[in-house]
Amino acid sequence: MTGDLERVPAIRFRGAGGLEVIELAEIDVRPPGVGEVTVEVVAAGLNRADLLQRRGLYPAPPGSAADVPGLELSGRVVAHGPLAGAHPLGAPVMAIVGGGAMAGKVTLHERELLAVPAGLELIAAAAIPEVFLTAWDALGQADLRAGQTVLVHAAASGVGTAALQLARICGARPLATTRSAAKVGRVIEQGAAAQDVILLEDGRFASRVMARTGRGADVILDCVGGAYLEENLRALAPGGRLVMIGTLGGATGSLSIGMMLGKRAQVIGSVMRSRPLEEKMALAQRAGRELVPLFSTPGGLRPVVDRVMKMADCAAAHEVMEANDTVGKIVLIW
Repeated sequence: MTGDLERVPAIRFRGAGGLEVIELAEIDVRPPGVGEVTVEVVAAGLNRADLLQRRGLYPAPPGSAADVPGLELSGRVVAHGPLAGAHPLGAPVMAIVGGGAMAGKVTLHERELLAVPAGLELIAAAAIPEVFLTAWDALGQADLRAGQTVLVHAAASGVGTAALQLARICGARPLATTRSAAKVGRVIEQGAAAQDVILLEDGRFASRVMARTGRGADVILDCVGGAYLEENLRALAPGGRLVMIGTLGGATGSLSIGMMLGKRAQVIGSVMRSRPLEEKMALAQRAGRELVPLFSTPGGLRPVVDRVMKMADCAAAHEVMEANDTVGKIVLIW
């Protein structure tokens, strides 16, 4: 019922376009239903998907707010629906969602929530869900194992910094690409050896991967897409797995089927945002058991926050991300 709705502040896109369509407005948040909770949002991570959605190129999936961005959040549980209670009132939580995270409150199923790792502040926690679950799930699909080599493209990005840390944790050897000389040192901090960071100037990297490994990469994690497709195949080791998680460099590309057959290569496509709720809940529950504890162990995982900005400065945050000068995440706070 309308009387049960609560008005909260939110970032909203006033149609598709440039920075001018971003506004701070108010939206209605419904009370939690069966198995649901309402979370008071403290912070939300900014992602490339938000920029694409603003331009009208990446609409929110059905069931998510069409005009309120945000794929990940951290905050505190402030209301329970019937049969909910796995996270008590006031509990610090984080979550990956299909959209709508940049609102003062969000109502979602409690099985989508992850407990914030002990000792971690909520602002830092907002930099975990989207990038670490994406990288963790993708590397799991690729069956990355100790002793293998993984090539991580856009290694200074949120997903890139997460993937480098995950590779280190599992005992794999990470190779990393970046287009910025200024970011090389920060990439090394995340787990790549200095000699394994490849500075890209012309989009060519296969020969340098071969020179460093002698056989190619067992796994490649790629958010670039079409522009790197052929070169990725050349850089794969026999039996290698290429996991495609983005299309920043184009949604289409060409490759040699003969080379793919000869290398016995696997090409895996993966997306997080449009998965059914049941899959997202199952992933969150497994991540709570297997991934989240790694943030509380000595020498374990850590979120990489480039800068923290106010939610009211969301347009400026979009501008910063578009400049490609960041390492890790931009986090917006209320």
